[in-house]
Amino acid sequence: MLSITELLLRLVCAFFALLILTRIMGRKEMRQLTFFNFISGIAIGSIAANLIASDTFSLLNGMTALVVWSALTILFGLVDLHSRKARHLMEGNPILLIHQGEIMEDGLRRVRLDVEALKGMLRQKNAFAVSEVAFAVLETDGSLSVMKKKDAERAAGPTKFPILPTEIISDGRWNAANMDKLDLSREEVLRDMKNAGLQQVSDVFYAEVEQDGSLYFSRKQ
Repeated sequence: MLSITELLLRLVCAFFALLILTRIMGRKEMRQLTFFNFISGIAIGSIAANLIASDTFSLLNGMTALVVWSALTILFGLVDLHSRKARHLMEGNPILLIHQGEIMEDGLRRVRLDVEALKGMLRQKNAFAVSEVAFAVLETDGSLSVMKKKDAERAAGPTKFPILPTEIISDGRWNAANMDKLDLSREEVLRDMKNAGLQQVSDVFYAEVEQDGSLYFSRKQ
């Protein structure tokens, strides 16, 4: 059984270790956490709890486990930030569940979601009928993003049905899969880039096709 002195020492060490490590790992709101972030947070909390209360878990071993786990979380966070493939592997991709008013059955199967659950999520977004919805996307953190038809049509104008804003360049790299879906050539994008004062794709941090078909570019700093 731990003495009062040792318990207080462990409490103080765990408190400051968690304070420092969470500051290093950065801030994310709960709704922005991916499943990996959530599980990692639970693991860190479990290690800290054992460090404080378990007499079979030495202070040195507990601090080592806490620091190593946090370091691995930070490392994977950096890899996630700089590598599209790693990010997709760890977090997955947003899944389109409703496209231009049609429920995407394949998307529902991929996320193991039934129609009733989808309708419940839509109601939380004040969409009480599927027919109201132009697009619905299940994000990597499990939340549902919804664009109603009236909002989408207002953004696109009266002459065309809107598209969902779609990434075509990220961190200086083409998103070929999205460009194929949009039937958009690199020559068209490069022409608009030059009109925006950007000479090559490596100058672009992020670019997307907007709902009205125009292109948005964010320059690399």
